[in-house]
Amino acid sequence: MVPKVIFGEGSFDQLADILNPKRQQMAPFIFLVDDVFQDNQEFLDRITLRFNDKMLFISTEEEPKTSQVDSLVQDIKAEFTNLPSGIIGIGGGTVMDLAKAVSIMLANPGSSADYQGWDLVKQKAIYHVGIPTISGTGAEVSRTTVLTGPVRKLGINSDFTPFDQVILDPELTQGVSKNQWFFTGMDCFIHCVESLNGTFLNAFSQSYGEKAYDLCLEIFLSDSLSEAESRAKLMMASWHGGMSIAYSQVGVAHAMSYGLGYVLGTKHGVGNCIAFQFLDEFYSKDVALFKEMVKKHNVQIPQGVCKDLTEEQMDVMIDVAMGMIPLWENALGDEWEKTITREKLRNLYRKM
Repeated sequence: MVPKVIFGEGSFDQLADILNPKRQQMAPFIFLVDDVFQDNQEFLDRITLRFNDKMLFISTEEEPKTSQVDSLVQDIKAEFTNLPSGIIGIGGGTVMDLAKAVSIMLANPGSSADYQGWDLVKQKAIYHVGIPTISGTGAEVSRTTVLTGPVRKLGINSDFTPFDQVILDPELTQGVSKNQWFFTGMDCFIHCVESLNGTFLNAFSQSYGEKAYDLCLEIFLSDSLSEAESRAKLMMASWHGGMSIAYSQVGVAHAMSYGLGYVLGTKHGVGNCIAFQFLDEFYSKDVALFKEMVKKHNVQIPQGVCKDLTEEQMDVMIDVAMGMIPLWENALGDEWEKTITREKLRNLYRKM
C-alpha cells in the first residue's frame, strides 16, 4: 500500500515540506511533469526547484513505453553523479506510470522490458511521489506501471511499484477536457465492475470496489453534485478503484484494451470504453449503465477502429490480449480458455 497520502484542496503547496526531509546531499529531485503545464507559469511557480533539481516535461500523446523509461533513466544517470533523492510524477496515468517505472529502473539493472510481468523486481525503487492531475486511472495507488514494450503491453507489477507518498489535491484536476474526464472516469468505473465481478474478489477488495462503484454512479448519473464536489469524489473513486484492483484484478475489458493499445496505440481509457460497450455477455447490467452514462454526457466513443486491420495485426492483438492470463483468470476462473478462444476474440475485435 501507499504508506503516506494527503488529501485536500491546496495540499499541493505542501510538496516542498514533504520533500525536504528526503533530500540527500548532491542528489536532485527529478520532477516529471505533464507537458500540458509547460506554458502554465502560475502552476510551475508552485513547484520549488532547489540546488540541482530538474524538471522534465513529458508528452502524453502516446502511452508510456519501455524505451521511453530506459531513455529517461539513461539521461538521468548520464547527467548526475549521484542517484536522485526522488522522482516526483505530476500528471495523469501516463506520467504516474513513468514516474513509478523510472524510480524502479534507477535501482535495478537492465531494461524496463525485463521487468514486465509479476514480481520480477528485486531491488527497492528509489523514493517516488505521485501527484495526479486527472482522476480515474488509479495509477496513483496501484502496484503496477503499464508499459508498451517490444513484444507486449504489460505492467511492472511488484511490491516496489507503489508510490512512497501521494498528494491528492482536487484543485489540480480543474480544466480537464470533458472527453478526458469521461474516459478516465470510465477507467475507474470499469476497474470496479471487473473487480466486483471477478473470481479473485475478497472482502478487502470488495469494500473498496463497492465504494468506488457507488461514487461513479453518483458522479456520472446524478445531477446533485457541484463541480468541486464532483472533482473531490472522482479523486476518491479513483483511489478506491485502484485499491480494489490492487487486491484483486481487472478483467475482460482491460485485457482487450491492452491489445488495442499495443497495435493501434489507443489510449487506455478510450480502449476500455471501446471494448466495454461490446461485453454484455460478461457484464450485462454494467454495460447498460455505461451506455446510459455515455448518452447522458453525449460522449462519442470511437467506432470501427479495427476495420482496417491486417490479419497479422489482428493476430498480434489477440496474442497480447490472451497473454493477460491473470486478468482472464479473474474474469472467468481457472478454465477461462474454454470460453476465450482466438476466434471469440477475433469476433469481438471485429465488432470494434
